Amino acid sequence: MVKLITDINSTINGFVWGLPMMVLIMGVGIYLSIRCGFPQFRHFVHIMKNTLGKAFEKSEKKEGAVSPFKAMCTALAASIGTGNIAGVSGAIAIGGPGAVFWMWVSALLGMCTKFSEVTLALKYRERNKEGDWVGGPMYYITNGLGKNWRWLASVFAVFGALAAFGIGNMTQINTIAGTINTAIAGFIPTTESQQTIIAWVVAIICALICAIVLIGGIQRLADVCALLVPVMALIYIVAALTVIMVNISAVPEAFSAIIKGAFNPSSVAGGLAGVGIKTALTKGVGRGIFSNEAGLGSAPIAHAAADVDHPVKQGIYGVFEVFMDTIVVCTMTALVVLLGVGLENIEYGNDIGANLTIMGFESVFGGGIPGIAVAVCLTLFALSTVLTWALYGSRCVEYLFGYRVSKIYQVIFCLFACIAGTVELSLAWAIADTLNGLMAIPNLIALALLSPIVIKLSKEYFAEVKANK
Repeated sequence: MVKLITDINSTINGFVWGLPMMVLIMGVGIYLSIRCGFPQFRHFVHIMKNTLGKAFEKSEKKEGAVSPFKAMCTALAASIGTGNIAGVSGAIAIGGPGAVFWMWVSALLGMCTKFSEVTLALKYRERNKEGDWVGGPMYYITNGLGKNWRWLASVFAVFGALAAFGIGNMTQINTIAGTINTAIAGFIPTTESQQTIIAWVVAIICALICAIVLIGGIQRLADVCALLVPVMALIYIVAALTVIMVNISAVPEAFSAIIKGAFNPSSVAGGLAGVGIKTALTKGVGRGIFSNEAGLGSAPIAHAAADVDHPVKQGIYGVFEVFMDTIVVCTMTALVVLLGVGLENIEYGNDIGANLTIMGFESVFGGGIPGIAVAVCLTLFALSTVLTWALYGSRCVEYLFGYRVSKIYQVIFCLFACIAGTVELSLAWAIADTLNGLMAIPNLIALALLSPIVIKLSKEYFAEVKANK
């Protein structure tokens, strides 16, 4: 039975994260960018000024809503995760340095995709029985396309609620437990039974933190993410910049390898003989989307709680989110690997995940300390992902069955977190990865059909900005 499930999932996954889906996601990104007039480029200065430039402005707390920055941090908490560390190094190992180039391309197009998602989420959001703003693909499909499309919204919600247990829960906590065990073993030898105990303790602590945050509702979740995201991003970026500065003379060569490798992987990585553009493209785009979640429809659920008076005001935070996640953090990881490990020393064809990134840091900081640093970053990244995906799954269940059932879902979510540290999750990860990709299909259909609304709102907003200048 397990083999049958594995084979079925593998077949579906081959489509979901294969070339057809990559073309679909990038195609929608190109379509939206053209129709909206490439706002991610034309209005980039305005976007940075009104997102990063207002990051530390204080805003009045309103019932059932959070500040635009906190809403963005909540969404960014889910997207900046293990994909930025293990995902990027894995893409390089399988697709070569050129995979990073295609990651950039997917991000540049994904900026407009997420801009559209977030804008629609704010346009069609609702107040639930508790007075909180709720939104996302299930709401803009139902409210934007009409009741006859509710089935498509329900499909998205089912995939989202189920995917949260894997991508946003068990796999993340399992990664935290494994990374902490590895870091401890770098200083103190531990037996298998001791590692199991550590994994249980880590999982239970994570579950308790998740429960405490969920009890506090969207306000507490937003407050925690607004603290975690800047701290974890700063720690990681400073460490990565140190590796880059030490190897500054080799930076031009690394960028050259990325660009050349995008079109001829084997020309810059001898171990990738026989690997073509298709592999570099699918690994780069796939890992990029997995990291920034543009097109999947998850992030708009968090953004929907923002206190703004125009949908596009929050939509521009979607652009910044993808920029920060992929163009900044993923590029940092790529350079740590390419500079720290070296093009000729990477074991191509073998996805060893975060270990390749740790090797990059060890080249500068030595053994032991990098393991602790990466363990801290991965713990913060993964824990924030768990917290945000608990919200995503709850909102999906709330749409399907109502607010009360969503509370039961949260209890089950925390119970699953308790056992995640010691469970073998290879099949669970694979299924969750498939469900995560399947979420994109109903969302992309809705984005294409509702693009005229995004265009209208975008023109209206930027015309007002121009007039005010």
